[in-house]
Amino acid sequence: MKRALLACGLAFSPLPALAATAEEIAAGNAKLIAWAATFFGEEVATRLRAAADAETLSPLAMFMDADTVVKSVMLGLLLASFLAWGIWIAKLVQIALANRQLTRAYRALDAAATLQANLTLASPMAEIVSAARTEVETSSDLDAAGIKERVASALTRIEAGAARRAQSGVAILGSIGATAPFIGLFGTVWGIMNSFIGIAESGTTNLSVVAPGIAEALLATAIGLVAAIPAVLFYNHLSRVLAAHRARLTDATALVERSLSRDLDRRAVAPSHPLLHVVAE
Repeated sequence: MKRALLACGLAFSPLPALAATAEEIAAGNAKLIAWAATFFGEEVATRLRAAADAETLSPLAMFMDADTVVKSVMLGLLLASFLAWGIWIAKLVQIALANRQLTRAYRALDAAATLQANLTLASPMAEIVSAARTEVETSSDLDAAGIKERVASALTRIEAGAARRAQSGVAILGSIGATAPFIGLFGTVWGIMNSFIGIAESGTTNLSVVAPGIAEALLATAIGLVAAIPAVLFYNHLSRVLAAHRARLTDATALVERSLSRDLDRRAVAPSHPLLHVVAE
């Protein structure tokens, strides 16, 4: 019986407390405008102020008329969208530079055909060659087969680390693409709930009264899709770019292993030849 009375009490509790009043929205807009003036300049603040006072249903005006929860959802999704674009551009530049360095180092080592050459190599090729030279120097009096095995193990770890560094941050794009639509949907559900509360308060179902609130709510889903769709496309694109980069790393590792094998065979054929001269990068 107590549970039934509690359920009835919750059912008839004042739901309008969930919806923000016009005064609360105006106070939130004032804080947002002041924040925008501080960080982005008076021009942005003026546009926000004009949108808050406008009677039209432009996207910016609908954003300013939304309550704090829906505003927070929209701002979070906009930040996620900017983050997705920034990660995509930054990773493209990073991988393009890494590929260029790998290509130059690969050509230089391939032309030298030996690890003994005094080459100026960029990372990660310099790290790969240095690991091979260090192992040869440490194991100078040991069997060549063991040297090759240990070098292959070290180079595999270096290759995996370089690939992992190149891939850092890309998972964020996948997270944005997977969650942004649902976050936008949450904002829409919250806004539509407030619209129905407004209908209950006003006692009217006039479309001109309820349409603005529903439009504001749907804007959250639209922004969620704007954030999610490019993020998914960027994630798929970077996945292909990273696969090509990993293939380049594998080619570089294979070249170092071939050069090492060639040097060890030369040493085996000419035992009197001085020990492989290791030049530290």
